[in-house]
Amino acid sequence: MIDIVNQINATKRELGNQAVTTGEGRSVLLRRVYDARIEDVWSACTDRERLGRWLGPVEGDLRVGGTFQLKDNAGGEILRCEEPRLIKVTWIFGEGMPTEVEVRLAPTDDGRTIFELEHASPAQVVDELVRAYGPGGTIGIGCGWDLALLGLDLFLHGVQFNPATWQDTSEGKEFAVRSCHAWGSAIQAAWATSDDDIAAAVAFAVRHFAPETTADR
Repeated sequence: MIDIVNQINATKRELGNQAVTTGEGRSVLLRRVYDARIEDVWSACTDRERLGRWLGPVEGDLRVGGTFQLKDNAGGEILRCEEPRLIKVTWIFGEGMPTEVEVRLAPTDDGRTIFELEHASPAQVVDELVRAYGPGGTIGIGCGWDLALLGLDLFLHGVQFNPATWQDTSEGKEFAVRSCHAWGSAIQAAWATSDDDIAAAVAFAVRHFAPETTADR
């Protein structure tokens, strides 16, 4: 059984202004410490076979300048790869707008690994979406990455985990609800969003990620 509360609390969540290749950007930032050496975490994030066991099957030419495609997920171009500390890729889902994902690793003094993932989108596009629909979409981006970081932690500890099926279980929906609320708090702190607006955004995200549950946590 997964300790959902500890998994949610293990990740620090922030909103940022990370630039994208085309200019100004807006980003979600996730940071946590994994109980594994940096070489092991790097391998889990870059080795085709290992990556497929926690994020999803991946195809493509996995080198700088090459392209990748995750099954039933996003694809893009590999922009930077600086072993064992940094990976940066474009991240495009279907016909959606081009975004960028950067993963940064750093060793701790006690042999663990600080993991940061920043997902940045063009600022103008994000600002227009937020004005039109509120912060619910940003919560959705963060929740998706929360599930990925959970999968990586379980993989590093040798736990068999299939996110595609687990997220539809009662345990998976509980994780999604708590993730939505955690991102709601991060967004409210960064943007000074009103209580009513953030509650509506969290409820919207919960209905998408955890249907038939309550948003009250």
